[in-house]
Amino acid sequence: MLTLNNIKSPKGAHRNIKRIGRGQGSGQGTQAGKGHKGQKARAGGGVRTGFEGGAMPLYMRLPKKGFSNAPFKVVNAEISLAQLEAKFDGGEVTREALIEKGLLKGINKRRPIKVLANGELTKALTFVKISKFSKSAKEAITKAGGSIRD
Repeated sequence: MLTLNNIKSPKGAHRNIKRIGRGQGSGQGTQAGKGHKGQKARAGGGVRTGFEGGAMPLYMRLPKKGFSNAPFKVVNAEISLAQLEAKFDGGEVTREALIEKGLLKGINKRRPIKVLANGELTKALTFVKISKFSKSAKEAITKAGGSIRD
């Protein structure tokens, strides 16, 4: 039985720390793993990433070209017709209702919503303030007797 007096860490969970600068016998005496003098051997010494000893760094020498639209990319929270079929029995589908039913979680609660036509829809649902619909999803919604309101 496991009790406080016989608790042990698993094998290999704890390694002894390297005691630097504690004499020649430790194997890390004299220069204590810092080599011979220089900027990196000093207390608080060292240079930032990309520093090349005062020479023009590579990232500044290379030409800068092009444009990335990645910061402005719009990512939608995707909901399938199959998910709606399983969670809703009719009525209105809003952002709040989707969150309440557990279809939108985390960051998707804030993202624009897109309804995709994966699965079948047999119930007449009214979609209120939902951003986007795939063409086939729109057709499936109207075919089932549902509607889309802004």
